[in-house]
Amino acid sequence: QVQLVESGGGLVQPGGSLRLSCAASGSIFSISGMGWYRQAPGKQRELVALISRGGDTTYVDSVKGRFTISRDNAKNTLYLQMNSLKPEDTAVYYCNLQIRNNAIGTWSNYWGQGTQVTVSS
Repeated sequence: QVQLVESGGGLVQPGGSLRLSCAASGSIFSISGMGWYRQAPGKQRELVALISRGGDTTYVDSVKGRFTISRDNAKNTLYLQMNSLKPEDTAVYYCNLQIRNNAIGTWSNYWGQGTQVTVSS
């Protein structure tokens, strides 16, 4: 079993900052790609940022220059630093990790429970 626990969401004023965390625990042999997704009310879930095990990153255009994705492989933890937040960043944010449970197993996708980010004055 693998558990993902997200934290760090909340209410922030426009221009403010938040840092999201996603900690993985349980039966983990290796973690490959990690990513953050978000889903706003009435909209489909969209990719926000990805990071490979080696640290290569990809961002959706709307967050480039404002958000930074990072990971701590020793702690099996993913982060998203969000600066200069805008009302349109309001959404539930989900982490997604590609995890292998043992040396010969296949890779599986795991999702966090989601954390609400609300940007409003």
